[in-house]
Amino acid sequence: MATLHYIYDPYCGWCHGAAPLLSAARALPGLALALHGGGMLAGTRRRLVSPQWRTYVMPHDQHIARLTGQPFGEAYANGLLCEDGALFDSAPPTAAVRAAEFMGGRGADMLARLQHAHFVEGRRISEPGVLRELACGLGLEPRAFERALQAYSGAALEQHIRDTERLLSQSGGRGFPTFLLEQPGALERLDHSPFLGRPAAFAQVLVERLGSAALSA
Repeated sequence: MATLHYIYDPYCGWCHGAAPLLSAARALPGLALALHGGGMLAGTRRRLVSPQWRTYVMPHDQHIARLTGQPFGEAYANGLLCEDGALFDSAPPTAAVRAAEFMGGRGADMLARLQHAHFVEGRRISEPGVLRELACGLGLEPRAFERALQAYSGAALEQHIRDTERLLSQSGGRGFPTFLLEQPGALERLDHSPFLGRPAAFAQVLVERLGSAALSA
């Protein structure tokens, strides 16, 4: 079976813009998905919201919205981004994605929910209470999610981020998001930029790469 490797960060605006591409890829039968969190704002790269940060990200977000059609909500643009001192830390939401993946392969569902919560609803997705609420909303058993979240945090998450950084470097990827298509004996980096806002066309490229036999259910 072919595998689509997706290198992402929950706080990456371009990953939010590429979310429909990921959804289109997930709909293809016979294509496995592997999620790799890159820790864009983890560890020493964590960010506190400030007027300077808002001034930096807003033009990028507006450009992404125009290019992709993905929503950036009022609660995010004029709510969360105005809350000086709000912490943006990629580690907790990335651990939540890994925990959800462990719980029945729900990692991509969790990532999509996190992106909507952050970029549309203006939620603080680094906070444990928010993560628990989002997990419950996906139907994940609360205590099992808590245990999985703890297991995939700390040293385990740091190793995951290092592994992602290595994969990104070895593949020639330039940042977030990066799509890599793995087939027997080959790992191909896909240029997703021409397909932003065109998920059906991205899915068609995957179909052409894989061939009808590889995509048979």
